[in-house]
Amino acid sequence: MLHRYPKRVAVIMLVLLAIVATFPLWGPTLFGSQSDFMLEKLTLMVILALFAMSLDLLVGIVGLVSLGHALFFGLGAYTLALASPDFDPASMWWMLPLVMLVSAVAALVVGLLVIRTKGIFFIMTTLAFGQMLYYLISTAPFAGGTDGVFIMFRPDVTVGETALVDMSDPHTFFYFCLGMLVAGFLFLRWLTRSYFGQVLDGIHDNEHRMQALGYATNGYKLVAFVIAGVLAAIAGMLAAMQYGFANPAQLGWHTSGEVLMMLILGGMGTIFGPILGAFAYEILLYIYEHLTMHWPILMGLTIIAAVLVLPRGIAGVIIDPPWRRKATSAEEEETPDDKASARPVTQSKEG
Repeated sequence: MLHRYPKRVAVIMLVLLAIVATFPLWGPTLFGSQSDFMLEKLTLMVILALFAMSLDLLVGIVGLVSLGHALFFGLGAYTLALASPDFDPASMWWMLPLVMLVSAVAALVVGLLVIRTKGIFFIMTTLAFGQMLYYLISTAPFAGGTDGVFIMFRPDVTVGETALVDMSDPHTFFYFCLGMLVAGFLFLRWLTRSYFGQVLDGIHDNEHRMQALGYATNGYKLVAFVIAGVLAAIAGMLAAMQYGFANPAQLGWHTSGEVLMMLILGGMGTIFGPILGAFAYEILLYIYEHLTMHWPILMGLTIIAAVLVLPRGIAGVIIDPPWRRKATSAEEEETPDDKASARPVTQSKEG
């Protein structure tokens, strides 16, 4: 994978970004009194898109399927909740680096223990670590037990006494989350197209060959594991700011399963596919929840259909549309004799 896609991918993503970014302008006209709720829902989609991108670095790029990625998502949320003052907003200038530091250390420790495993063993060990932290937080008095920890104020961005960004404003917070998503996407695009990303691609395709070439593959996988954990923790911090609390459910295996379904729906290994998958998953979830109380059945059938009909996800349709594949196959089926017969007949000058 060279991660170089047709220009239409960039055009489509820029158009979708423009539509999302201008929601505060056209949202009230389309949704009326429900526009504030839809803005909150859209903000959640943006946060989950960042979470899904972080997992795609492991699953789609490196080939490490993790069922414990919610560990870092919840860790980011609890770091914010436990480190925030009780009666004053925390400063984003030190809260964001703290979340990144805590998650990086946790990912380094967990990664050192699980990165040597492969296949189903890697899946089970990551799941085990995620569930261990889940049960620890659920029973810890300092973390509020099963009730979680409430966050009274969102962190602010100030210089001296001047507030640069008012996180309490829903529109400002929405654009802050959108900016974090764009920054995360650009970072991962640069990373996957760099020399480091090429090595990760080689590990995904044939790790034994990369080892034979002299690459310390475990080290590369560990760095990717830490980067993915940090991005997931940032998404968890934003989710805690959105919800106003940190809850053990954010650490559970079902959260890891949901984000994995977003990858399947959007397309793994593409970086932009998980963004589309997160939006599509949440839109379908909203529709199914309003249709029936048995919405998990509909969601499960949708994921199964997506695997059967769209094995490369939504991103695969954009990268290689079906109508282009049909045109290419039709050209390949045309024989040289057919091409020769289609040429105009010219009279010979001889004779």
